[in-house]
Amino acid sequence: MKLHRFIINETLESGKLLRVSDEDVVKQIRNVLRLRIGDKLVLGDGASCEAVAEIQDFGNGFIMFKVLEISQNKSESEADITLYCSVLKRDNFELVVQKTTEVGIKEIVPIVAKRTVKLNLNLERLRIIAKEAAEQSGRAVVPKIHEVISFNEAVKNAGGVMINHNTLFDISGEPINDLKLKTKNLKLNLWVGPEGGWDESELTAAKEAGFKIVSLGKLTLRAETAAIIATYVAISD
Repeated sequence: MKLHRFIINETLESGKLLRVSDEDVVKQIRNVLRLRIGDKLVLGDGASCEAVAEIQDFGNGFIMFKVLEISQNKSESEADITLYCSVLKRDNFELVVQKTTEVGIKEIVPIVAKRTVKLNLNLERLRIIAKEAAEQSGRAVVPKIHEVISFNEAVKNAGGVMINHNTLFDISGEPINDLKLKTKNLKLNLWVGPEGGWDESELTAAKEAGFKIVSLGKLTLRAETAAIIATYVAISD
């Protein structure tokens, strides 16, 4: 039987008792899943270690577990990829966070481009979505969700990455099938624009900064679709 998984960012030691007081975890186990004393689940430490744990007791705002067998999570992708994605309408950006987390993204940076319509995001909600998606997909690590920054600031921040390892997606770019997106063990940044596409000045700035400009095909994709497909292609490349 498949065990429920939770990432708790706590040190796991075999045979030890562990008190978990994370409000969301306690609520999910107690009120949603309605697990009982003696039930087992998987706890992750937020890195690569995870353990089968058995519920020992329910307290006021906490749950006591006994840590049983410990193992290393080997499902995490080796690809170190950050997604720079223009802020989208709430549901669309939440979909990007959920699906790119399931695919294996390491970090997500929301950016404001010239044609960005929505300017604000509920970062707390996005971080919860990322955590739940990581748990559901069997990942060991929850992607980092950064604060919203401008396109120009983001380009400056990404300047330390080796040239040609920033890949910006635009229909005017080179066909993706003709390019190898990453070299093993090097960090890759993916850039996806707003609903209205990149402004010409942004494409020029990206080219001047040494970015690859890559097309996902001849069809015009929705921004959230492009973000998900680009992440998958880069990680599986």
